[in-house]
Amino acid sequence: MTYTFASATILLILITDPIGNIPIFANALRHVAPQRRPWVILREVSIAFVLLLTFMFIGKRFLQLMNLSELSLQIGGGVILFLIALRMIFPPPRADTAEPTGEPLIVPLAIPAIAGPSALATVLLLVSQAPDRRLEWIGALCITMAVSAIILVLAERIQRVAGDRFVVALERLMGLVLVAMSIEMMLRGIKTFALQLARG
Repeated sequence: MTYTFASATILLILITDPIGNIPIFANALRHVAPQRRPWVILREVSIAFVLLLTFMFIGKRFLQLMNLSELSLQIGGGVILFLIALRMIFPPPRADTAEPTGEPLIVPLAIPAIAGPSALATVLLLVSQAPDRRLEWIGALCITMAVSAIILVLAERIQRVAGDRFVVALERLMGLVLVAMSIEMMLRGIKTFALQLARG
């Protein structure tokens, strides 16, 4: 599947899921002073950005090291995205776990809330399919991180103005779009695999 700059940006925004991360960040920052929260959010987004950017540059070597083909990454990435999308549409019940105290660092906000396995697999997929367009993918990642930072910094205001129902509805709409994109990715991968078998 060939991505444009716009489609790659949309895909990354859907996968990093800033709307879905609002309750995660709200819970993790519950014990952080309100005036400190924006700085913590910006720090965690920056850490996630550095990690995803690193994967963009070592992606091809990682695939070679693990002896993985671009086709397997495309089909596997589609499966992962499909599962992530299903969780967005049908979120599992929240487990009763102890609330974190103090200021979170890296886990669980930067990793895995923003830079989770699906986001890492996606940047690997983008670079492996078109390494000559790396600057475009970096630009798409920059926009994605900026959108995530803005939404998460304004999360409390968004919840107050829009309400929880609107946030949930938007999250499920994003999940539906991601379902379609993941299925398209898998179908293209399967089609390519079938053509390779026919030629062989």
